[in-house]
Amino acid sequence: MITEKINNIPLKLVECPRDAMQGLKHFIPTDLKVQYINKLINCGFDTLDMGSFVSPKVIPQLKDTSIVLDKINPSPNTKLLTIVANVQGAQEAVEYDSIQCLGYPFSISETFQK
Repeated sequence: MITEKINNIPLKLVECPRDAMQGLKHFIPTDLKVQYINKLINCGFDTLDMGSFVSPKVIPQLKDTSIVLDKINPSPNTKLLTIVANVQGAQEAVEYDSIQCLGYPFSISETFQK
């Protein structure tokens, strides 16, 4: 884990490959995602936002999050975070002991919430 302080306040580093990957049009092979996520885990980030349990119609790039989770090598030093959009996604995510955090995107924009 990366432990730094700024003005005596602990600094937590969160890396978010999920956000970058979800916008890519061409599907990234699952094994390549696994290799990349494992490298990021080994960097020692405090938290790694690495996938999502949302409809593959909405974010097709991350339809393989469960497979990636089955194949990666989690570390007790890096918390894994996945995004969920509803109760069903949260129920899927909590089936994985390696996930310590859930993210729920919320916006005051009705268009975004749809």
